[in-house]
Amino acid sequence: VQLVESGGGLVQPGGSLTLSCAASGSIFSIRDMGWYRQVPGKQRELVAAITAGGTTRYADSVKGRFTISRDNAKNTIYLQMNSLKLEDTAVHYCNAGGTYSSGRYYTGSYWGQGTQVTVSS
Repeated sequence: VQLVESGGGLVQPGGSLTLSCAASGSIFSIRDMGWYRQVPGKQRELVAAITAGGTTRYADSVKGRFTISRDNAKNTIYLQMNSLKLEDTAVHYCNAGGTYSSGRYYTGSYWGQGTQVTVSS
């Protein structure tokens, strides 16, 4: 499975960005997917997850601002990020091969290369 992210960049506080993650390869094994982010010196954290059926879960820090979605025909998931804050600055990674169970997303073994999101005035 290969995951390719795109859509990162530099944006001012309050602005918006949309990240995309396109999956290819043995995609029959992919059902639930997620977006993570990481800043230097900190652990990678889950931002949002989505099941094959469209059930979603968000970190408290992004609820009401971020929306995760998927287009199964394109094997692509998206992360719409609105009202961006300085603290959203991070490398954002797509994850696949995980499992969503009892309201929790368990990290899969497939990762994209990451895309940088920088929020700065």
